[in-house]
Amino acid sequence: MVIAVSGLLLAAGRATRFGGPKLMAALRSGPDAGIAIGVASLRHLAGAIERVIVVVRDEGGLARCFRREGVAVVVAARADDGMGASLATGVAALPADQAVVVALADMPWIEPTTIARVADAVGNGAVVAAPFHHGQRGHPVGFAPSLRDELMALTGDEGARAVLARHRASLVRIDVDDAGVLRDIDRPSDI
Repeated sequence: MVIAVSGLLLAAGRATRFGGPKLMAALRSGPDAGIAIGVASLRHLAGAIERVIVVVRDEGGLARCFRREGVAVVVAARADDGMGASLATGVAALPADQAVVVALADMPWIEPTTIARVADAVGNGAVVAAPFHHGQRGHPVGFAPSLRDELMALTGDEGARAVLARHRASLVRIDVDDAGVLRDIDRPSDI
């Protein structure tokens, strides 16, 4: 039986190292040049998964930007508690019987085909699935519906690391040539 899969884009960070509204900054080169970082990340996720929800920290310009892309947006009231709290908020907004592929809005170079492979893995029964590039685990990470309660209990700034650690033996490794799975944007020089 194939399980339905939703995409969850985490976009509720403070961007303190970037020094401003990182996800609204435009990419400078490549096929997505001129597109906001967060929008490029969303488009890649939505290009692979039909249902996508974005988690933001407030109802400001970033939320409006994502809504213009036609996706549902939820506000993480406890965003200052860290990525775990934002992830829990997003998972709570999804149907309980769906798997979820969790992507980060500051990783705009992940290829939609990579995201689709992660979604296919959890949609076909994997408990946890993630892409690996040259032996290093990257993003996005897919989680089965059976991990919903664990994901919704997350707090702090470690995201789902504890859930991944508990289910390491079940992790489906997807080897990819996509270096975007390891590349995020922390500072303006990273663009």
